[in-house]
Amino acid sequence: MKKLNNNLKPPFSLKTIFFIFLFFIVFLISAQRVGIPDIVDRLYEASLDLIGVKNTSKISEGLSRISKEMWPPVVESKKDINLILNFDATNLPLFSYVKVYKDKLYEINPDTLLLEEIEEEEIEFLVEPFGYLKLVFIKILESIEIAFWASFISIVLSIPLAYYSAKNYSPNSLIYFIARSIVSGLRAIPELISVLFMVLAFGFGPAAGIMALGLHSAGFLGKFFAEDIENADTGPQDALIALGASKWRVLKLSVLPQVMPQYVAYLLYILDRNLRMATVIGLVGGGGIGQELKGRFDLFEYGHVTTIIIAIFLVVFIFDQLSAKLRSKLIGD
Repeated sequence: MKKLNNNLKPPFSLKTIFFIFLFFIVFLISAQRVGIPDIVDRLYEASLDLIGVKNTSKISEGLSRISKEMWPPVVESKKDINLILNFDATNLPLFSYVKVYKDKLYEINPDTLLLEEIEEEEIEFLVEPFGYLKLVFIKILESIEIAFWASFISIVLSIPLAYYSAKNYSPNSLIYFIARSIVSGLRAIPELISVLFMVLAFGFGPAAGIMALGLHSAGFLGKFFAEDIENADTGPQDALIALGASKWRVLKLSVLPQVMPQYVAYLLYILDRNLRMATVIGLVGGGGIGQELKGRFDLFEYGHVTTIIIAIFLVVFIFDQLSAKLRSKLIGD
């Protein structure tokens, strides 16, 4: 009869304790470097302000200051008629009208060196009640077009990349290595970085945004598509190979029916992602609504910023609902 071994091993070895301690030290140093204590302190102040223990906090001060300027959203546009070329007061755009605004003029008093009001000037503006809303709609439409064309380019590029990046279908190890390197390279460069180079090549506007998003998305799709090809069930593939089918026929008849539901999900995800990113890359010259957003933000026109944010939210929300319905019909979720 065997004797029971009463020498139980400790739950943690010295090596494990050492690495836990090392991780804890690195964690504390990193938290200090990136300002985590300041974040915790400000959130603590805000929570005290929220429950009424403290009168104010830096977070509430900042948010309340900007929230007052962001409301109400701006839907109209107005422009000095002196800046409108060949202005014709008898032929105004639909629903538009001319309105007189008073503008105060200031000058520095040479004795006191203070800024003093000298007079009021009347300026005529052409007011379009829904002019800015129309501009936002046009820019949002441009962002949607950027997202769709970028997704189309990514699909076209990812199909050959996926085939040659799949180890079981790539002709040889050299082509496999090159294809995988291209996929990794496209995926490694963020859109906000690549769009800076695309602006140099294509100039400011939608073309730079389309290329930046399309190349980055091609890296993601190429990786996802290739991995699904590699992980497809080999049983049906072996049966077709035994019958003498070519690699292309095996891929078409055995692999694609297995991976198509995942591919549809990937495409919808990439389209949704490109739609959201198309509003961001405009901040650095990629066209679309992001370019308008940055311009208004730089001018401190926060009412216009609110209008843009609401428009972006509505577009993303509507597309998300359509995407969910389309996904449920195509892949039966």
